[in-house]
Amino acid sequence: MSEALFRDDAYLKSVEATVTAHADDGIIVDKTVFYAEGGGQPGDSGTLTFDGASLPIVNAVYGPDKSAIVHQLEDGTEFPPIGSNVTLTLDWERRHAHMRMHTALHLLCSIIPHPVTGGSIGASESRLDFDMPENADKAEVTNALMALVADDHKTAARWITDEELDQNPDLVRTLSVKPPRGSGKIRLIAIGEDGAVDLQPCGGTHVISTAEIGEIHIGKIEKKGKMNRRLRVRFGPLPQ
Repeated sequence: MSEALFRDDAYLKSVEATVTAHADDGIIVDKTVFYAEGGGQPGDSGTLTFDGASLPIVNAVYGPDKSAIVHQLEDGTEFPPIGSNVTLTLDWERRHAHMRMHTALHLLCSIIPHPVTGGSIGASESRLDFDMPENADKAEVTNALMALVADDHKTAARWITDEELDQNPDLVRTLSVKPPRGSGKIRLIAIGEDGAVDLQPCGGTHVISTAEIGEIHIGKIEKKGKMNRRLRVRFGPLPQ
């Protein structure tokens, strides 16, 4: 089992850990700052330092039972022995871009009042697909996004039980990805006081305030079906 430190503090960039197991393509440690691929957010990359050597970590994924995080190393890398003390360090620029993007997508959910059918997060462009029949206006949505960014709403994580989620099914906005169950608790991300801007289950990493997202815009709106619209989110100002 890997203690996922990023769930409580997404700003931790490095940690000293102990190798507890080997997988086919990487190692498992007792605690980690590396987000494991899931929910549309890519796994983190970075480096593992052991015995004076710096080894690239190319991805982080969950193991088969979802309790351990596998830090995938480059093909041909000799794994540090089980029991070794290692240092894990994130590619922080990439992770921080994912945090900013992920938070921006939550803001987009608060603006578009339709269920989410899919999405993905990238370091320069992300997307959300909505179950909606009509097109949206790029400039109007961009202006609404930037208003929420400028208002500097705080973000926070809190936990509820499976039963509480059952009593509040409207919290789940995504049709394609359901919150993980089985642990007895569900992690919620709240933006604004008491989630006034957005409140939904999410296991990803986020910035602590919307102002940290920076300038962002809707780059493209695509029709992907009679009842599906894809909105692409990009950093920077809306091109003129």
